[in-house]
Parts: sequence; C-alpha cells; structure tokens
Amino acid sequence: MARVLRRPEIIISPSVYNQLMQKKKNPAYVGFGMLTPVYVMALDALPKRNTGALVNQVSEYVYDDAAIIACNLSQWKIPSAMIGSAVGDDLLGHYVAGTLKAMKVQGEVRFTRKYKTPLEVNVSDKTGARTYFWQRNAEILSTLDSADLSMLRRAKLLYVDWYDGDYIIRAMNEARRMGAPVFLNVEHAHKNADIVEKYASRATICQAVTDDAQIGRKSAMLNVAKKLLRAGIQTAIVTMARQGCLVIQGDEMIRVYAPKIKAVDGSGAGATFSSGFIYGYLRKWSLEETARFAIAAASLKVTRLGLKMFPIKEIKRLAATLRVERMTYRDNQFFELDTLLPQAAPLARKILPPKKTERKKIKKSLVE
Repeated sequence: MARVLRRPEIIISPSVYNQLMQKKKNPAYVGFGMLTPVYVMALDALPKRNTGALVNQVSEYVYDDAAIIACNLSQWKIPSAMIGSAVGDDLLGHYVAGTLKAMKVQGEVRFTRKYKTPLEVNVSDKTGARTYFWQRNAEILSTLDSADLSMLRRAKLLYVDWYDGDYIIRAMNEARRMGAPVFLNVEHAHKNADIVEKYASRATICQAVTDDAQIGRKSAMLNVAKKLLRAGIQTAIVTMARQGCLVIQGDEMIRVYAPKIKAVDGSGAGATFSSGFIYGYLRKWSLEETARFAIAAASLKVTRLGLKMFPIKEIKRLAATLRVERMTYRDNQFFELDTLLPQAAPLARKILPPKKTERKKIKKSLVE
C-alpha cells in the first residue's frame, strides 16, 4: 500500500511526501553545541559591587551561538537546523524547544530528568560590552556525544564553538567525512597551541578575536590571522568589535571597518557576525561582500535588544557604506593594497590590476 500523509481533505502522494521529508532533513546550515535559554538585561552601566542598577529593557531567547545563528539564518530564509545538548524536562527546557520550533529551526530537542535546564544571564551596557553568567558542566555537554548527526549528510556547513570542548570533534569529523565545510569559532583560545592544533586542523573557516575583550591594534589582528593560516585554515576571520574585522582567504585580505552606532545590547553580536558571514558564504558572495554584510548585520543588531534580525535589504544598505581596506598575504607576509571608501571601489577595480605589482610592505614587527 502506498504511504500517504493524510490531513482533513488533503492527500499527498508518496513522491511529494518523500520530497517534503527530504527537504526537512537537508538544512543548509547545521549548528552543533549547547542549548540554553538566556535572559538579557540592558542597562546604562554596571553597578558597583554590592549595589544595584535600574534595568532599561529585558529580553529572552535561545543561546549559545550555534542556536543563535540557526535562528538568525532562519529569519533570512536559510534552511537551518540545530543539533544540541539535552535540556531539562522543565519549563525552561520546553521554552527552548518551543522557540526553536517557532523560528522554524529543524532538529530534535532532547529532554532529560537528570538535570534542570541550564540558564544564562547577560547584562549589556551602553558601551556595547556584555557581562555574562552561565551554567555549563561535563554532565550537560556529555549529552552531545549521543546526539544524532544524520542531518549532516547533506548540510552545506557545520558550525561549532571551541568552548564546547572535545565534544565538538565527533561532529567535525562527521562533517568532514560528508564533505561539509566546518565553521569553527575559536575566539581567544588561539592562544592555546594545543587547541589550535586539535580544532583548527578540522575546520575550513575559523573566527577568532584578538583577546578576551576583543581589544587590540592592527598588529594583534594580523598576528592572530597569521596563526590561523599557519594552522591550515582556508578562511581566517578576526573580529575586533567596534574596530571591525579582517578576513583572509587565499592571498586576498579584506579589512572592514564598523560604523559608529549607539549601542543598546552587545549580546549575540559575535554570533550575528557569524550569521552574516555564513549567509554570504552560502549565497556564494565575494569575500568583500560577505565581510561587509557580516559587519553590517552585527552593527545593526547592537542597536536594539534581542535577536530579531534586520531585513536583508537594510543590512545591505549599511554594508555598502562601510570603509574597506584591501591587503594581500603572500610568502608569509602581509602587503597593503589600498584603502577605499565604498563609492570609489567600483572604479578602483577597473583601474587596478588583480594583483598590483608595487605594494607597500607592512613593517615586519607587525606580524611577528
């Protein structure tokens, strides 16, 4: 007997049913990592110890970064899925499952009665900084070892975070076996040579920061990029919050400067940058267009509380106005090409050859 999917007055043929199921199981993006709800409080400034502060706004949604990216991409109509840790069979756990379902993020949310759903609390201030408090331990993270990885079979990209520890290795290995590129967020952990060797060797794209607070000069940014390239990363990304980002792929280097904005909530800005970059990557945009979009998306996100994404057109409008600096990476050295405002870029592409013969070499002290 032919299998059919029946609803009141609706009969779907087996072939259409199979197509629907296949589409559901084949997301373009798959995130892998811990699942937790988060409460975000926006205030003017952190209070002194043993005092309080007035909270301006409160928001709640699903964390960590892998889940944020899945929700963001889903809002931009990219089929997305989440393979996460188990959550408690409690109110918070069902909130996580319900939110992911409402955001049309594919994947099974598993429930357990062994522990309560972990919770994260973030406090955002007007400087754009965010102070966070989170719960994560081996018991929670170990449930990633039993997560079903079947959604990776036809995924176009897997995202993982270094702070989920060695539990990400199984998913990274499976993605590579299936031919799917791996996007690794290593943040400031590039300072640990063992972590770089173990995780970066399994990744295609790697996003890092200069240090814990994302504060550094151009030299620090270049040093981090060089470290990732030496580890075998194909696309190295270094973000520096309000100072923008540097992206290197092959011998092409793009530095995009962030616009000046009024900060409301910096929570999730890094994940929104990743979302923007992954969006451009999946759309097969140029490296410059992708980096511009990622910075614009993250910048707009900071201007309001929560993770409701701005429309693609609005992000593109801001991206087109951003200042860009072009460099190149050859023979283990960085070379400056030009610094252009976006209005001058189209003309420069016509005038300049693909690989400029005369370049200003960056001082050696900047990259050692």
